Parts: sequence; C-alpha cells; structure tokens
Amino acid sequence: MKYVIVLGDGMADEPLEELGGLTPLAYAGTAHLDALSAVSETGMVHTIPDGMKPGSDTANLSVLGYDPARYYSGRSPLEALSIGVPMKDTDIALRCNIVTLSGEEGVPFAERTIIDHSADEISTADAAVLLEAVKRELENDTYRFYVGTSYRHCVIWDHGTVMELTPPHDVLGQAIGAYLPKDRMFCEMMKKSYEILSRHPLNAERIRQGLRPANCCWFWGAGTRPMLSDFMAEHGKKGVMISAVDLLKGIAVGAGMDNIEVGGANGGLHTNYEGKAAAAVKALTQDGYDFAYIHIEAPDEMGHQGSAEKKVQAIEYIDSRVIKPLKEGLDGAGEPYRMLVLPDHPTPVRVRTHTGSDVPYLLYDSSRPIPGGTLYNEDAASKTGIRVEKGHMLIRRLFEE
Repeated sequence: MKYVIVLGDGMADEPLEELGGLTPLAYAGTAHLDALSAVSETGMVHTIPDGMKPGSDTANLSVLGYDPARYYSGRSPLEALSIGVPMKDTDIALRCNIVTLSGEEGVPFAERTIIDHSADEISTADAAVLLEAVKRELENDTYRFYVGTSYRHCVIWDHGTVMELTPPHDVLGQAIGAYLPKDRMFCEMMKKSYEILSRHPLNAERIRQGLRPANCCWFWGAGTRPMLSDFMAEHGKKGVMISAVDLLKGIAVGAGMDNIEVGGANGGLHTNYEGKAAAAVKALTQDGYDFAYIHIEAPDEMGHQGSAEKKVQAIEYIDSRVIKPLKEGLDGAGEPYRMLVLPDHPTPVRVRTHTGSDVPYLLYDSSRPIPGGTLYNEDAASKTGIRVEKGHMLIRRLFEE
C-alpha cells in the first residue's frame, strides 16, 4: 500500500456573497475531487490545537502527525532547517519577509501602511539582491541574514529571546506602528531596511515594470531550534516532501524525510502543478517511497491577496492539474494506495489571514471505495457528521493505525 497527502494550503474559506453564498471550494469546478468524494470518507478535522495561533506551521505539523502543542517551537526555526542554517541551542530564528510598505513622502515610518506581505510574490533572485544590500549594512556577529525563497527569508539572533511578533499578512492595509517589534534593535533594523531598500535601484526598476517595491524587512515567527521525532520511526513509512516553500521543506528535514525539488514550483498561483503530481507518482512507484506529501501554497496566497477569483482558480488548478494526473498515475501503476486531501487551515478571502476553524478532508482508498458524499467542500463534509478533534491523529486514519 502506498500513501499520499495532497495539502491545499489555506484552501478552506467562508461563504462569499460574490460567489453566490458559496465558499471558493464549493464554487470551484472540482470534478475530480467530487468524483473521489463519492467513493471516499469525508469529514471535518480540527488541525489547530485550542489556544494556539492558526498558521501553516502548526497546521502542517498537525497534518503530518506531530502534535503542535508538543513539537512546535516557532515557525522560522523550521524554515531555517530547510535553508541549511546552523542553529545553536542559544540561537533564535526569525522570519524576515521582504514586504511592500506605502511610500508617501514625509510620512513617519510608523504611520506607513503594509500593502503586500509578499512584494508581488518577488522572485528569489530579486530578493537575494535586496537582502544582500541589507546584510552589508545591518549584519554583524549578533544578527545574521540568510536567503530563503521568494519573499521568505531568515535572521538568526545569537543569544536571543523569543518574543511576540505580528505576521505581516495579519495586518494588511493597516498602519504598522502598533505592530512594530517591542525590541528596540529589531524596530530600528526594520526602519533602516526601509531606508536601504526604498532607494535601491532594483526597486526603481520594479516600479517601472509595474511591480510593487520590495522596500522593507518584516520580522516575525521567532523560535528556538526544533526537535521533531523521526517520521520513519513513528510510522514505519519512508516519506518524501514535495513543496516550494521553506517551511514545509524544513519540517521534512526535521522529520527525517527527503525533499524533492520540482522545477518551476514557486509557491504562487502559476506554479508547476503537474510537476508536483509527477514527482509524487515517481517517488511512490519507482523510487521506493511509501508516503508522499504534496503541498500547494497557491490557495493560501490568493486568500491573503483577498482575491476570491484567483483562489477559485488555484483550487481548480489543484483539481485538474494535481488530483487528476496523480490518480491516473497511481491507478496506472496498479499498486493499491490511500489518498488524503485537505487544507491545513482556512485563509478566508474576507479577512485575508488564517483562522482556526475546522477544515474538510477526503480519504480515498483505491482498494476499498466506499459510498461517500457527492461533493468535496466545507458544507458537504460537515454534514457527514464525522469530525476528528485532534488533527495530529488524522494521519493514523490514512495509515490505518
């Protein structure tokens, strides 16, 4: 038996008036997911432990079988694992987003507005150029900067302390003053990064191209070095991660899973969906892996952008460009398999950030199709009456443990 999880990041949502009172998942054309739903177990799962902040870090740990209440030590340390950053026990890792702040003349830094947490989904190449300019002026023996992917980067603070910091996607469209770090040095580094990046020639070129300037570093997600148990030892399955984002790659490193790099996979709406499906099929049918985790970031990013239209498009791409070829490839191999499809958390278009509500899951067994629902969406899944209270236990249903 082979096993696969397809994780549509932030795919769940709320009913939207502009979609006729449907969620993006219910509105989207998902013929392949709906066909699977008709012969699968469907239900709801609570991925975020009560009292913990909803995020892709806690939620994906939960989906992979790691209780966030036990294993979570901060978001950025997991990303640092992916980048290959050496962390001492006394280090604190922080996420360093390169964001877009408003650029009005004469407005104090604290009164500027955060426009875009991803600076128009800046390329890694452009971000590396900008981060190098920041490093030249701000890096020292205490604060070290590391390039990640797209807008997502890392700072290691020697002998630092974990502090409360606000994710930039939580305060889009708001003045930043109330959300700046309480730590004086990090607040000053953010302000200085704005001065450095605002005058950088690359940002002048981006503006000429109609792109938003990537003009400030935003620090958040502080935490200590993570200590995850080995996935193979826990479940007896050799696993592989297929994702474009450092957070998921870092979780895989911490869990002793392998990472597969897929060309053209970028964490955005126009990622290499087919390449991810093909990589999973090959890993499971040719390369000796028992379990594959396909993570697709696009629905989450479109939720943060507040675009119902693009979120629907992302979901339809997952259905037609991941689920369809993945099922065809695994069916063609002839070996039985079990497939779990779900979001990690909702990212409602209305609020443009994460929430901790239950999410719908679909569990398909190619060797034992069962009469299930007729559609895959939040409402249909909730009406089955099946609910998994502890998200980290769901993987045991996948593995029939």
